[in-house]
Parts: sequence; C-alpha cells; structure tokens
Amino acid sequence: MTDQPNLIEMRGVSKHFGDFQALKDVSLDVKLGERVVICGPSGSGKSTLIRCINRLEAHEAGEIVVDGVTLTQSQDSLDKIRGTVGMVFQQFNLFPHLTVLENLTLGPRRVLGLSEDEAKARAMLYLERVQIPDQADKLPRQLSGGQQQRVAIARSLCMEPRIMLFDEPTSALDPEMIAEVLDVMTELATSGMTMIVVTHEMGFARRVADKMVFMDKGEIVEVGTAEDVFTAPKSDRFAAFIKQILNH
Repeated sequence: MTDQPNLIEMRGVSKHFGDFQALKDVSLDVKLGERVVICGPSGSGKSTLIRCINRLEAHEAGEIVVDGVTLTQSQDSLDKIRGTVGMVFQQFNLFPHLTVLENLTLGPRRVLGLSEDEAKARAMLYLERVQIPDQADKLPRQLSGGQQQRVAIARSLCMEPRIMLFDEPTSALDPEMIAEVLDVMTELATSGMTMIVVTHEMGFARRVADKMVFMDKGEIVEVGTAEDVFTAPKSDRFAAFIKQILNH
C-alpha cells in the first residue's frame, strides 16, 4: 500500500457548528485501494470528517484534495469530486415511490447520460453484486432494512465511483441484518475499492481495515494498522474505547 498514490489528502482541516468545533486541524491521507476505518465516541467528528470529503459539509480552514482536485466552493470542483466519491448513509435515503431498479438507474441516466438500457444493465450488475437481483421491481418499503441498505450500496456503485464513504451504515439496522450488509462491504473491500468507513463494528474493522483512525473531540488521536491498534493501542483514550466497545 505504501507505493500507491494518495487518492485523498486532508491538511489542517477545521470545521465549526456555531461555537462547537467539530474538526480541529485534521490531517489524513488515504491511498488508492486503501480501506480506512474511522472510529471514536459519539460527537468525536467522524461523520463530519467524511462529509467534508464530498462537501456535504463545507470545511472552514485547511485543504482537501480528492483524486487530484482541490475541493473549493466552485461548482466545477464539487461536480468533479462528487463524480468520484460515492456515499452510503445511516439511513437508506431511497426514493420511496420508485422501485429498486428505478432508484438505481436515476443517477446514471440523469448525471452520466446513460441510456435506459445501459442504466438497467448496470443496475442489475450491481444488484447481483449485493445479492438481491430478485428485488429489482419492489418498492423500498417492501424490503427489510438490510436489503434497503444493500440497495443503497448498489445505487452508489452504479455511479462507478473511485472512492466509497460509509457513514455508520449498520447503525440503523436490527442485529440480524448487520451481517448481510457487512458481508457486502467486505466483498467490496476485497475487490480493491478505496473505502472510508465510520463504524463501531470492530470485527469488521479488524478483518478489513488497512488503516484504523481513532478520533476524539474533533481530533485524530491515533492512526495505525488494525493489528497494531487492537493489540497495542498507543493512547489511553483509544485503549479505553476499544475495551468499552468489545465489552459492550
């Protein structure tokens, strides 16, 4: 992984919400093909960090470069980066009045200019990949939470991004549905996709992550390989967090 170029570079990034500083001088590199898991207590800045990468939140200080494009207020930089970065949220954010297939073909047709047949073929390819091609004609309300999240992952993949961001993708799911979503994410990770995942699923992190990032109070406290941080965390805060999560 060390010989791969940086796909994301964050330098001194800061972000406030009113008087609350959500990010404090955060710097992070993510290499091509790297799987990064970000963890930390609630309110530590994890979600804000990844939302800044595709400017769902606008950073106030510092620099973010994604796939060679510096993220600014210009629509041009925003369009380029959003064409590169896919995102999966805690909630599925599917259009309830559209079928699964229609949810998946909307972006490729309107944004990428694919024909209806091309978009449908791509949608079915990614529904196969997340193992629910038989759900294509159903409405989201007819699916389980785990199936809806897999549709959300497939929808992002239909835009064929270079980077996938996951913001606690299993936190809204019942326990029995978490494994099916993590299995899909694990398969995606093994395919070489560059991924940043905010999650408390430490088993997934240990199995998949090339790099673990621990955040607390808006700062990156510790960065290391999964093996290093699980067996010998350098900071007391991370050690306490790991112990609390694993004993939960």
